[in-house]
This record gives sequence, C-alpha cells and structure tokens, in this order.
Amino acid sequence: MIELRRSEERGHANHGWLDSYHSFSFADYYDPEHMAFGPLRVINEDRIDGGTGFGAHGHRDMEIISYVLEGELAHKDNMGNGSVIRPGDVQRMSAGRGIMHSEFNHSKDSRAHFLQIWIEPNRFGIQPGYEEKRFEPEEKRGRLRLIASPDGSDGSVTIHQDARVYAGLFDGMESAAFDVSPGRRVYVHVARGEVSINGTPLKAGDAVKAVGEDRIEILNGRQAEVLVFDLN
Repeated sequence: MIELRRSEERGHANHGWLDSYHSFSFADYYDPEHMAFGPLRVINEDRIDGGTGFGAHGHRDMEIISYVLEGELAHKDNMGNGSVIRPGDVQRMSAGRGIMHSEFNHSKDSRAHFLQIWIEPNRFGIQPGYEEKRFEPEEKRGRLRLIASPDGSDGSVTIHQDARVYAGLFDGMESAAFDVSPGRRVYVHVARGEVSINGTPLKAGDAVKAVGEDRIEILNGRQAEVLVFDLN
C-alpha cells in the first residue's frame, strides 16, 4: 500500500527569519494522522534568513540529521564541535543523554535551505555523538547513495537505529529501483524537483509512505533530489 502525502498538506510555520514546513507533528503543528512513520519522527524543511538561526537549545535521545539543499549551515555544540555544512554534506548528531547546540545561517546575505530529520534511537541514554560526511553529486547521480545506516556501511554516517537513509539525484532518463525487504516500510521524500514514484508523479515537498510494497521505482526525474528511508 502506498499513501501519498502532498507538500501543501504539511504543517507550516513562518516566524519571519524562519520558514518551516513539517511533514510530521512538530511544535505547534499537531496532526494525529501524521505523528511519525516507524522510527522516523521529524522531517522539517527549513529556510533560514541570512545572519539568523537557532540559539543554544537542548535535545536528548534522538538521532538528528541535517541535509543541506542550499546555502551554508553553521553548527556548534557543548561537545566542542563546530563546523559549517553545505550542499552534499550530511551531519549526524546523536543527542543521547543530553546535548546543547546551536544552528545558524553562516551567510549574512543569502538564505540557508535544509532538511532537519529526526529518527528515534533504539537505545536511550547513550553518550552524545557528532559526525559529518560529504557525498559528492556524482555519487548520487542516477542512483540511491546510502548516507546513514546503523553500521556506517559504505561510508555513511552512523545512527543508533535499524534504519537506512539514501539520497539520489534524478533528471531525464535517470532512474533507480529499491527492493524492499520483508517486514520493512519505506518513506520517500522529494526534496526538490519532480519525479515519479511507482508511477505517481510527485513534486518538491511531496512524499509517499509505502507499507507492504516489494519495490520502489524512481523515474521521470526533472532536476529531482530524493531521500529514501528504509525503516523497521
């Protein structure tokens, strides 16, 4: 069964400096039909004005992945990590038993556009951790590149959950297929562009929930960037 979730159905909050769309219930947006999908708890599409951002705040017991689409995102935390990530970079922060961090648009002039992804861990109270990896466009072109996994395989960032995240770029005749293992569920999020998932046309911000499907096929991309979540 495939359930379609259109971009305009998401929650939306515009704080002036921050324009955010919520795929799942988050902050003041509450929808009992969209609380989570397996361990996938949050996909927020955030646009942050230049010179602004999230001040120091705390998290615990969550795997937090930042995936930059445009611009530059600066990160600092109380573990001593500080970096700037750009398109192609994937940042993973394991909040564990507690972490404080801040995120800011590194540019003073242009917007930063990124996805903030939360995955519930399979263990609580662990030592907080931080990691980032870079995946060049050619690694994702016309294929699904593993970017996060429970064992860090294929150079992916490591998350504390039986979940795997893939990213792909598709345009024109480029295509990919993902075989779904028995008992798994798949969430596909179109980050930008247009693409067809199992014959259904999708645009930026659209998503599909797939349960009981054997295969996910990605076709007919038009400058599309797609994230695929393979979940327990």
